[in-house]
Amino acid sequence: MTSIDLNSDLGESFGHWKMGDDAAMLELVTSANVACGFHAGDPDGILRTLRSAAERGVTIGAHVGYRDLVGFGRRNMEPADAELIADTIYQIGALQGLAAAAGTRVSYVKPHGALYNTMAHDARQAAAVITAIKMFAPDLLLMALSGAPVVEQARAAGLTVICEVFADRAYMPDGTLASRAQAGSVLHDPEAIAHRMIRLVEQGKLTAIDGSALTLEAQSICIHGDTPAAVAIAHQLRSELGGAGVTLASFAA
Repeated sequence: MTSIDLNSDLGESFGHWKMGDDAAMLELVTSANVACGFHAGDPDGILRTLRSAAERGVTIGAHVGYRDLVGFGRRNMEPADAELIADTIYQIGALQGLAAAAGTRVSYVKPHGALYNTMAHDARQAAAVITAIKMFAPDLLLMALSGAPVVEQARAAGLTVICEVFADRAYMPDGTLASRAQAGSVLHDPEAIAHRMIRLVEQGKLTAIDGSALTLEAQSICIHGDTPAAVAIAHQLRSELGGAGVTLASFAA
């Protein structure tokens, strides 16, 4: 039977400012990319999210990003190697400490936003994050954009890579994500998204924004927690995948 992981970006609320519905999403996903405080999240909220995830047996990933609270980590930056390495270690370590207090642990690293997209094709920044992971705990998995050069770069460096595809984002013909500034870059229809992901899981195929076909490896599907329809998308996706005989299970299970 085919299985796939379903992940979401969580723990991104900050003080009185709320982002997404962590409680609802944790009932639906099998892994959670939890903010580490650099692009979003505060320690109290992150700890609550980790405790909820631990109660439900959800696998935890460190959602590391640029030091960019104002821009939600979605602004391009060019940190020096030493800075990016130290920032990455700092974030994983902070989340690991909170996870231990919550009775769980960090199993993987998924870069966030602009760092994720930059790393996909920028070998220098990818190398810095890979180095940080290997310095902190080389057994941590790296979640990365399926089909991007970073996948082979990380594997060559000795890391285990989880190839990820995005349920709620449109793709360019070259396999990169369409810019959020582009019309149609964020998908909202739960049923259409579910059918799209079933095709991906069964055939390894995805339709790009121009109608061309992409072939992608996938061990995990992401639903952005800040997408307004995130909970509805996750519900529909679980239902449709289950109906197609696909098991939802964490890659770390």
